[in-house]
Amino acid sequence: MSSLSTPATGGPEPLLLLLDPAARQSDGESVRIAKDVLSGGTDVKVACPETPSELDRVLSHRGRRRPVVIGSDLALQRVLQALYRQRELGADPVGLVPVGRPEELAAARALGVPGAPVAAARAVLTGAARKLDLLVDDGGGVALGGVRISGGGTRRPVGRPGGWRSLWAKLAAAEQATALTPEPTGAGTAPGSTGGAGGSTRPGRAGPSGRAERPEPARGEHSARLRVEADGRLLADVHRPVRVVQVTLPSGTAAGEGVMEIVVRAPGALLRARAASISVAGRGFGYEADGRAVGPVRARTWTVHAGCWGLLLPVTQDTP
Repeated sequence: MSSLSTPATGGPEPLLLLLDPAARQSDGESVRIAKDVLSGGTDVKVACPETPSELDRVLSHRGRRRPVVIGSDLALQRVLQALYRQRELGADPVGLVPVGRPEELAAARALGVPGAPVAAARAVLTGAARKLDLLVDDGGGVALGGVRISGGGTRRPVGRPGGWRSLWAKLAAAEQATALTPEPTGAGTAPGSTGGAGGSTRPGRAGPSGRAERPEPARGEHSARLRVEADGRLLADVHRPVRVVQVTLPSGTAAGEGVMEIVVRAPGALLRARAASISVAGRGFGYEADGRAVGPVRARTWTVHAGCWGLLLPVTQDTP
């Protein structure tokens, strides 16, 4: 791990710049521009942690410096993961300068982070912190965008090998869940008959005949037998195969409301709900958290932690 520090110039809070090694390899020019803008505006310390333990150590010794990630969505997720583990998630707002391929920066765009290095760096220096929600699972993992469970297993994660991506992928592959809770033998609530907290659960949209249309399955998708509950309400049971379970945190004006949006696609049905927590259980399933493959596991519960972290964004009329 390498680090350096520039002298204080007054003004904005001092910063800890966390460089994603993969970002330095893929777009060193954007990284250099972001560093120049930030170091010209305040006192900065630059670190390039190459292992999770180095990242933990750098964050725990940052003092009063605000952490700023220069890298992809996954690099930001890893920093949030470390801060959550250290119980420091809400201590300081986090800055982000997105560097990576477009598909690696989807969450940054959805959250309103400027895509250009100069604009993103200026937002870190002069922007305002916005409180945002985070998905936290019962295994200690976090997701800032969403989770996807498919019947065909997880897709190959997006991104290049090396840096934090490969290190954390190895850790995620070794993760195992606790034993599956035995399922009740009685009949459960029929999927789609009740709504989650703050929302509704409904089948596919009605067709011209007034009956619910059956959505066509996506090519290559398979079914898994999963039990899915949202805020204690049954959305799917093991007796009915499930093709996809998609969990996302709302963006834009709906962000920070403390609820997740859930879509459950089963053969012949499309269910939607909003809830504060979701539990999924099965014989063994993998999932993707912000595009990163995890599992297989036998049970997992995700809960929304409302407004638990802050992101530095450009000041607008909508900024609280």
